[in-house]
Amino acid sequence: MQQRSQSSQIRFKKMISYLVMSLIGLVLLMPLLWMVFTSLKPMEEIVRYPPTFFPEEINIANYWETINAFPFWQYAKNTLFITILVVMGNVLSNSFIAYGFAKLAFPAKNLMFALVLSTMMIPGFVTMIPQYVLFSKIGWVGTYLPLIVPAFFGSAFNIFLMRQFYLSVNNELIEAAKMDGANHLYIWSRLMIPLTKPALITIAINAFNGAWNDFLGPLLYIQNQEQYTLQIGLQVFQNQSTTQWNYLMAGATLVLLPTILLFFVAQRYFIEGMDLTGGSKG
Repeated sequence: MQQRSQSSQIRFKKMISYLVMSLIGLVLLMPLLWMVFTSLKPMEEIVRYPPTFFPEEINIANYWETINAFPFWQYAKNTLFITILVVMGNVLSNSFIAYGFAKLAFPAKNLMFALVLSTMMIPGFVTMIPQYVLFSKIGWVGTYLPLIVPAFFGSAFNIFLMRQFYLSVNNELIEAAKMDGANHLYIWSRLMIPLTKPALITIAINAFNGAWNDFLGPLLYIQNQEQYTLQIGLQVFQNQSTTQWNYLMAGATLVLLPTILLFFVAQRYFIEGMDLTGGSKG
């Protein structure tokens, strides 16, 4: 009887926990649901008072009107081009740099790693003007280079994340590979990368979200309208005339959709990759 009572209490506590987490999740999803439902409403229903949450009339044509209202596919292609290169740069550079900090021995390694981590305390707005002046001096303003090239030089948090995973890999694996004649480049690319796939996928997801949703970077450096990204294109579309909230919400939903799909597809690896202990490998 006592065991049944304890198991019933455990089930009840779990049920309460799931209920509370579901309610919190629903509250957090409300802005997203409002955006999606607004994108399906006609303009007359949106401006109606009192407002309605669920659309009384579902209007899928809002999405087609939005796509045809501005060069959506051209801006999507530009955004995808930048995003793919940024993801590649982040995955390659952060994993390569972290391997050096985790598995190589060189003078002042800990001091250099501490300096890398200290850069996380510098707000991005502090370096914005110096970076713009630098890119302007070398003639990169008006191109995609300021948005892409920095991704190939690593970031402090991603280096720290990858280093934690590399430290969890047994050094005996590396020594065995060295005895077989493998160099560090071969060990990093053929041995370490497959063992740290969750962390790499986490970095790729974060890089994708940052590049795909970046507004300030393209606003600063892109001058030609044909090179606009989706974020800039939506802002220009909003400023062209009186705001059509149904079209704007439809555009925002289309822009957000790849990010949501990517997270659902790779969420298992994302959760594993955020385990900063790295687990036990090898």
